[in-house]
Amino acid sequence: MATSPGGSGGGCSLGVSSPNFPGFGFDSGLEIKTRSVEQTLLPLVSQITTLINHKDKTKRSDKTLQAIQRVGQAVNLAVGRFVTVGEAIANENWDLKEEINIACMEAKQAGETIAELTDVTSLSNAQSDEQITIFTDKTGVIKAARLLLSSVTKVLLLADQIVIKQIITSRNKVLATMEQLENVKSFQEFVQIFSQFGNEMVEFAHLTGDRQNDLKDEKKKAEMAAARAVLEKCTMMLLTASKTCLRHPNCESARKNKGGVFHRMKLALEQVIEIVTDCRPNGENEISSISIYTGIKEFKMNIEALRENLYFQSKENLSTMLKLILEHTEDFTDSAYTSHEHRERILELSNQIKIELQHLISVWMQAQSKKTKNIMEDLELAILKIIQSTNEFKRELHSAAALLAKDLLKHHADHAILKALKITGAEGNLEALAEYTCKLSEQKEQLIESCRLLRHVSGTEPLEITCMHAEETFHVTGQQIISAAETLTLHPSSKIAKENLDVFCEAWESQISDMSTLLREINDVFEGKRGEKRAYLSLSKPVKNNANLKTLKPTKLDSEEQAKIAKLGLKLRLLTSDVDCEIEKWKNQENEIVRHGQNMSSMAYSIYLFTRGEGLLKSTQDLIYQVEVFATEGLKLSSVLQGFSKQLKDDDKLLLLLEINKLIPLCQQLQLTAKAPIQNKIFTKVDKCILKTRFVMATLAQLLPVCYKLMHKCRSENDCINSLQPWMESRWQTVTTKDSMDEKTVEAFGVRSLEHNIANLTFLESK
Repeated sequence: MATSPGGSGGGCSLGVSSPNFPGFGFDSGLEIKTRSVEQTLLPLVSQITTLINHKDKTKRSDKTLQAIQRVGQAVNLAVGRFVTVGEAIANENWDLKEEINIACMEAKQAGETIAELTDVTSLSNAQSDEQITIFTDKTGVIKAARLLLSSVTKVLLLADQIVIKQIITSRNKVLATMEQLENVKSFQEFVQIFSQFGNEMVEFAHLTGDRQNDLKDEKKKAEMAAARAVLEKCTMMLLTASKTCLRHPNCESARKNKGGVFHRMKLALEQVIEIVTDCRPNGENEISSISIYTGIKEFKMNIEALRENLYFQSKENLSTMLKLILEHTEDFTDSAYTSHEHRERILELSNQIKIELQHLISVWMQAQSKKTKNIMEDLELAILKIIQSTNEFKRELHSAAALLAKDLLKHHADHAILKALKITGAEGNLEALAEYTCKLSEQKEQLIESCRLLRHVSGTEPLEITCMHAEETFHVTGQQIISAAETLTLHPSSKIAKENLDVFCEAWESQISDMSTLLREINDVFEGKRGEKRAYLSLSKPVKNNANLKTLKPTKLDSEEQAKIAKLGLKLRLLTSDVDCEIEKWKNQENEIVRHGQNMSSMAYSIYLFTRGEGLLKSTQDLIYQVEVFATEGLKLSSVLQGFSKQLKDDDKLLLLLEINKLIPLCQQLQLTAKAPIQNKIFTKVDKCILKTRFVMATLAQLLPVCYKLMHKCRSENDCINSLQPWMESRWQTVTTKDSMDEKTVEAFGVRSLEHNIANLTFLESK
């Protein structure tokens, strides 16, 4: 057997790291894009990895050897059943048969190798030392495990290709039926073909809906959702537009209306196929949309990185990034719908950021040549200033875009123009039609412009996609309403023409409603509410143990108090950045330590926003309630850490307990401060709460790197089981006593779980 790195070490990796399964090896060309494939592989990855990482022991009891052999046999049997399913799929799909059979053969070979290497029961009978087993050939086990994982993954991905083929086949059937619908000449023929079309669209909707939910990439999920929404809404439009065209075959506006629907549906069908196959026609690359929000985020990251490294980038790079951001800002300043006040403020902040960047670059260059304490403090101050100005700039852009959208939605809430078009059409008034068509076109341009500005401040890629979808929908639907209204005006007594106009108007009203939801979601992202389901963000709850707060009245702070609170808030903001940086180091974002740390950082950031008069905390009651929950979260984290400390060696345990003992009293003091009645001014209580919150965050920023180091050490030495990883509940456990690998332990190892997950691949059997 070929040698492999780490042949006999205590902890072995399965190869190069993968973004899907960090630390596990796959062929570089096997990219996993769906959750179903990933989730099917997880048990196999977990259990095979533990098998090759087992600890060698000098003395091995009969029970231990029997258990190891049962493990190998169970793996081999499970792989055998998996191969049977795979070969059955291959026989039904001739175009993939050869590839699937090769991968199945490799999996079978790997399973048999593992069974042979774990055939160790004869070792207890003092057989010759020449027998090759898991104890003497760790390299062979690693090689077999890699081959098994790689081949199983290949089979799963090839089976996934069958799903893609089903979607393409379904699309082709829909397209073929659409061609027939487009060319029908009679109502009877249309009704028959449309019935078939409806059934095919239902099948296509189910297949693409399942695929959308299975995609891992959130951007692609949003693109799929947008394309499917077009198909859903256009199906009814296709029905009424086609009927209108059949009723009025010589009407140019009716033909134009129908042609627009068919064209849009074909584009949406093509988009779905591009998403599922991950390729564009003629080999074109996907054009990534560039928003101001994305540019600002990258700009800030590069500036803040100067704290860690003064030499990793050039000053020209920062200047170019800012130039690109300001070029996109022209979408706001050049827009006829941006208010004069917003335009002036955006231009003012743009100039301010330019000046502050030049100052930052100057200090930065000085720091590169002479790294003194004073210069580094000047650099930190310059970074803080430009970050603050950039945040104000982003907030101004968001305000401008959100205000325009809000005003438009309010102004057009009654759909007066649509109602007027319906009346005009029923009356056959061509002169009035021209007037209201012009008004609808103006409304359409306003809404398109609003969607374009919202895209710049959307905050996430999926919302960017939704903004672009809304923009395109207003553009297309606006034109279709006009052509439908023209048809009705030319045929005012036509019931089908009236029904057709009603359908397109309903689509417009639906998109207005969707835009209202979109605006709300964008505002949620900006305020930090998006995707957060944690209790601490529900600030409408009654404040318990704080009855004295019910009588609080709004208090205006003087300038000195405002400055003090702002300074405290800024220091708190810096600490949240430190904590966030530490949290990002953890690969497992579902870890309980990470989760509690994220909660505390999010709450501290909300408190910082309160000091600026922003965010979710609107009153002193909100702030004090948030502080109480923050302190409670800190105590929960302390409890989790105490549990973790029990798994550590004495020296490491002492180190962690020292840090925990700093955190607990600070959280308890913060709780007492929040619950204490107000003696003098409200400002004094607020000041104390924020100050003690800062102390807790400072301790957390010191505690997290210690935890990370100890967790990493614990894993690498294999000294303890990481009970803080919920997805590995069925993982195998290190043998701690010579007789511990009895039948019950084998069951706990998850061997039967492995057999179940591989032998019963229901999503494969259904193909």
